[in-house]
Amino acid sequence: MATLLAASAAAHAASSQPADTGPSVAVQTVTLHKGSLPRTVTAYGMVGTGPAARQTIQAPVAAVVDRVYAKPGEQVAAQAPLLRLGPSPATASAYNQAITALRAANEDVTRTRSLLGQHLATNQQLVTAEKAAADARSALAALQAEGAGSPQVVRAPFAAIVTTVSVSPGAIVAQGAPLLELARPTQLVLHGGAMPAQAITISTGDSATIVPLGERRSATGQVVLVGSVVDAKTGLVPVDVSLPAGRFFAGEMARASIEVGKAEGYVVPHEAVLVNQQGAPYVVQAIAGRAKQVPVHLELGAGANDVISGPLDPNAPLVLAGNYQLTNGMKVRVDPPEAGK
Repeated sequence: MATLLAASAAAHAASSQPADTGPSVAVQTVTLHKGSLPRTVTAYGMVGTGPAARQTIQAPVAAVVDRVYAKPGEQVAAQAPLLRLGPSPATASAYNQAITALRAANEDVTRTRSLLGQHLATNQQLVTAEKAAADARSALAALQAEGAGSPQVVRAPFAAIVTTVSVSPGAIVAQGAPLLELARPTQLVLHGGAMPAQAITISTGDSATIVPLGERRSATGQVVLVGSVVDAKTGLVPVDVSLPAGRFFAGEMARASIEVGKAEGYVVPHEAVLVNQQGAPYVVQAIAGRAKQVPVHLELGAGANDVISGPLDPNAPLVLAGNYQLTNGMKVRVDPPEAGK
């Protein structure tokens, strides 16, 4: 009888113990907070010049390239000598003919005036001779202005980068032939490309962060052009981004992160987001000392932080370290104390 009473007392004592005295899992947590992160589209490309920044220097007259002072890639000051042109055989011949024509026209004017004084010529003949002399004078002046009479030095019209030199010493060039191409160093752009599905979200004026490949230095710019067709060679949509002066070199490869909007929701550390066996994302919250798995939608994954949405308890902390080993209802304890509090 005494044995039965002892066993009954022991059973009663065991049944009166709390049900949650089992082991708990030490976790680290963070407080939930709402916010936003920028949505970005990445474009890769090469630094170059936009159409408005380029200028082609052309031969003012048919000429022979005497000397070339500038080299591709060189930065030159305004009025710096680029090359020297000498008159071509045809130009020299036209110049000599213009001199001869003017001399003959002046002599004709003198002779006609003399004949008019002797009443052997008319006023109309004098007017005709004077017009011929004026025309010959204008033709000679035009050739002189173009440098046909002597070698001329072609100078940079503004401070520029020499991007292309199209001629070499000894070359004979026709009037209007391209000699060099210049670019304003203050108007460089990144000629990039983006995937079509992402490029459709980019708009002119969107801000961008540009980083040279393999480097950490960065600069800010703006989208100045979004193409309307896909480049057949690259499969990308052309995107041009403006660059600040003096920060990049023409021909340099770079990456642009273009901000196309913002993702709104709960901003959480990337380590807080897990994936179940079905491939769906979820997080674990600590509610009344117990773990609860909450399915979420990943609005944006952005490196160290993600933006999520879902049926979250805004007052319950989010489990970080240790979350992968938790199932619904498991006991948790915060160790060390909850971050952010």
